[in-house]
Amino acid sequence: MKTGLVSSLNRPGGNITGVNILTNELVPKHVELLRELVPAATRIAALINPTNKESAESMSKDAKAAADRVGLQLHLLNASTDADIAAAFVALRQQQDSALIITPDSFFGSRNEVLATLALRDGVPTISPFRDYATAGGLMSYGGSATDQGRQAGVYTGRILSGEKPADLPVLQTTKVELIINLKTAKALGLNVPLPLLGRSEEMIE
Repeated sequence: MKTGLVSSLNRPGGNITGVNILTNELVPKHVELLRELVPAATRIAALINPTNKESAESMSKDAKAAADRVGLQLHLLNASTDADIAAAFVALRQQQDSALIITPDSFFGSRNEVLATLALRDGVPTISPFRDYATAGGLMSYGGSATDQGRQAGVYTGRILSGEKPADLPVLQTTKVELIINLKTAKALGLNVPLPLLGRSEEMIE
């Protein structure tokens, strides 16, 4: 609604409806999951894309608040280009942060393999909202289920093709989230994943 694409979630109006994907809302949970996986950590970092100003400000605020709640110091690292990502990992090493949150952003989603490779090279536990990050070798992902989102979008497509108007179809709120843990990467990082965390995972990659 902030972008003005729809009038409200229940009555979008106009000619647009769809599925609202959980993104920014998951950042505090990313902090908590890293805290659980790396309990000895005192300092962590969050990778933010500053070109998405409104989203970056919101995620920065939420991440800091979540870090404060669990007793962690949080450093923000900005990146909107490949060179920025490389510089962010240099800063990560210099600051000796124990773990990294990759915040929800389409640019980071297009760099899953690069981010996973750099994190493994530098021995940094990381979490991303993108499932493809974990399958590319990243340690953990926690985000909305792409399968569930696709199913919901498919149902709406069928209804619209059958004659229903998008203006009359509420914007759906996807609520299913998946925790994916790459155990091979965890082993390479020397991490023992707690059993409760394993029990909550949707998938474990070995």
